[in-house]
Amino acid sequence: MHFDQRTQQALRDVGLEIDDLRAASEAVVDAVAADAAALEAFFDEYDTVYSDMEMAHSSAAYPEHEVDYADITTHADEMRGWLRFETWGVPVEGGRILEDSVELSLGPTIDDRVRFAADRETLR
Repeated sequence: MHFDQRTQQALRDVGLEIDDLRAASEAVVDAVAADAAALEAFFDEYDTVYSDMEMAHSSAAYPEHEVDYADITTHADEMRGWLRFETWGVPVEGGRILEDSVELSLGPTIDDRVRFAADRETLR
């Protein structure tokens, strides 16, 4: 179970039983795994994506990125991986599916939350 001791106690205090806690924990794990698969599928679907990332070597408001692959793994409620573009890559930690785009927390050298979409119009 990935709930810390305080969270488990607080949930028991409001009436949840151990079986309820286990079910909730499993539901979170399943949701994180589904999101990771959806994020990978998003990047598999498009050869090129656009982002709201500020890049020193690009004057475009929404830079274009040629996608090589996204490899995202999960452990309990954590999501981590690697996003590889044609000429560079970046570690990924966490992510979410939005209505018509995705958002990832990118590690060094970006260190920011970044939205990606199939077209620039979506990001405006």
